Amino acid sequence: MNESNPINSDGELRMQGYLGKIAAGPRMSKDLTEEEAEDALSLILHGSISPVRRGVFLIAARMKLETIPEILGFWRALDKTTVRHSLPFDRLLQVADPFDGFNRLPYFGFYTLPVISALGLPVYGHSSGPQPPKLGTTFEKILSDHYRIRNTSYEKRLELLQKFRFGFLSTEHCNPALHSLDSLRMEIVKRPILATLEKMLMPVSVKTGGNFLASGYFHKGYEDAMMQVAKISSFDTTIVGNGSEGTTLFGVHKSARIWVASGENDAEERKFDLQSLFDAETADTIASTHKNFKNQAYDLAQLAKWGESALADGTGPAAPLIACQSATLCHLFGLVDNAQEGYNAAYEILQQGNCLKSLTTYIKELKG
Repeated sequence: MNESNPINSDGELRMQGYLGKIAAGPRMSKDLTEEEAEDALSLILHGSISPVRRGVFLIAARMKLETIPEILGFWRALDKTTVRHSLPFDRLLQVADPFDGFNRLPYFGFYTLPVISALGLPVYGHSSGPQPPKLGTTFEKILSDHYRIRNTSYEKRLELLQKFRFGFLSTEHCNPALHSLDSLRMEIVKRPILATLEKMLMPVSVKTGGNFLASGYFHKGYEDAMMQVAKISSFDTTIVGNGSEGTTLFGVHKSARIWVASGENDAEERKFDLQSLFDAETADTIASTHKNFKNQAYDLAQLAKWGESALADGTGPAAPLIACQSATLCHLFGLVDNAQEGYNAAYEILQQGNCLKSLTTYIKELKG
């Protein structure tokens, strides 16, 4: 290697070849093989090429439109840089909403996780600081900006996840190589393929048969790529749907399309709507609650106030949406026979107030 001229390094030369294929314009560009795609993103993640070429590659791949083999290669590169741990649970659910967050309507997934845990399913939220283009609210933003939790270790988060049976993990800990691209992604502005694949990484695993993933998408077409990735991932069951603002709150704003993948089997499609999931009164309550939020101004403090009120005693406008999300996810992963049963159980848990106590103690211990 000529150290005085890094452009001649082996990695830079390989990337030059990949860019020659995918960045040749709409008529001349060619697709990468799965192996080439994995190598290209590995070079980016390990910092083996210049920042300019990293950005050019991610933009060119998106403009060309990534093929399924390319997406699988990209995912393999991300998977190999993920820092993995195991926990002694029989099953564990990862909830991975879009890492660019939400900003149109308040979303209470953060406050839903303690309820899902109380229903009997250990769960964690996987996110990062807000990513472009939306730069909305994520689990990690709520922790850092509202609860003032910063600089916690991966080990501490894993310890508390095991203790409380719910928790929150960040890309900063789970995949430092991916986290190192945050400033580059801010410069790119638009979503690179990373935005689709970061939701499908598995930093924590449990015994065989109980690794669950719930994620969402906003733009039609991404479900196909996510289901193909699900086939080669280590998740035993992956559920992806077009929930509210791309989250895992399914069916409240319109009938949702849900895909369920188990291992290498083809994904099963399901239609999800409030009327088929719940009785008429419950469906009306959930729908009207979600609709009413369209006229509500809010900030992080107000979001937390609504969420904590629901966890305290089941009161306030967030409660029906938290119960709905808890019920549908627990139903999809086989914890309850039907969504109405799950909704009733979730509401009973909310009214008991133990979830707020658990979340408050979790936050206190996370702060140290």
